[in-house]
Amino acid sequence: MTASQTKGISILLVDDHPVVRQGYRRVLETQSDFDVTAEAEDATSAYAAFKAHLPDVVVMDISMPGASGLEAIRNIRLRAPRARILVFSMHSEAVLVKAAFKSGASGYVTKSSEPMVLVQAIRSVARGERAMSDDVAHVLALESLSPSASVFEQLGEREIEILRQLAAGSTQEQIASNLNISMKTVQNYQSLIKTKTGMRTDAQLVRLAAEYGLTSL
Repeated sequence: MTASQTKGISILLVDDHPVVRQGYRRVLETQSDFDVTAEAEDATSAYAAFKAHLPDVVVMDISMPGASGLEAIRNIRLRAPRARILVFSMHSEAVLVKAAFKSGASGYVTKSSEPMVLVQAIRSVARGERAMSDDVAHVLALESLSPSASVFEQLGEREIEILRQLAAGSTQEQIASNLNISMKTVQNYQSLIKTKTGMRTDAQLVRLAAEYGLTSL
């Protein structure tokens, strides 16, 4: 369903908590030009819902069980390079924000923002513009001044997703299943991550991920 078939901007709302989705649906549908046409609770169902409904804007949390929203963004953009995806998350760590944009997000708003910030960001993203809440813009500005900012610059979005899952305690078998890739591919990525970050052991990778906020997902 596209915007021409709805009362305005069609929205896919992705969050793993039904009560949270219900709350934000109510907020969004107070806007006469918004129509929440579908909901999803994880990366797999988000991709399926996107294919089924073709919404104008996807409002996506990145903290979900299994594969994160980063993987969902990546998969949606591989299918539809012009898809407009707005991350709406409680997390504002610079590495996560930058990973979201690398994956193909059009905007990033934190859940601590006022409701109208989200509303305005959805409209901006629907117009093809980039949108960020003020706190996210501030975090990125500070991070750009940090001498350690380049540590994660070398990692692609798939590498960051695998590092996140490793740091969360997922086994290589679980990661392969979550991402629908082979065990060998996971192992290759893990070795590449160590090379790029200068880490030698899995324990060092976990500490690095924790330092940059990846373990909070």
